[in-house]
Amino acid sequence: MAQWHVIYEQADDGSWSASVTHLPVFSHGETLEEAEANVREAIALHLDFLRERGEEVPEPRIVSGTVEV
Repeated sequence: MAQWHVIYEQADDGSWSASVTHLPVFSHGETLEEAEANVREAIALHLDFLRERGEEVPEPRIVSGTVEV
């Protein structure tokens, strides 16, 4: 099981979006927890789709950090 790098962003209305680096996967939720559950499902569906088509499933290759300025 791989760990994917997900970026969560809160909108002005309080809802959340989620995007996955290295995969064309985006999701949304009214809460952060809902966005996380939705993006987890979207990742699984996308990886299943790739496997069904016989395409290579990429490996996560992200190292992230923060910089204080």
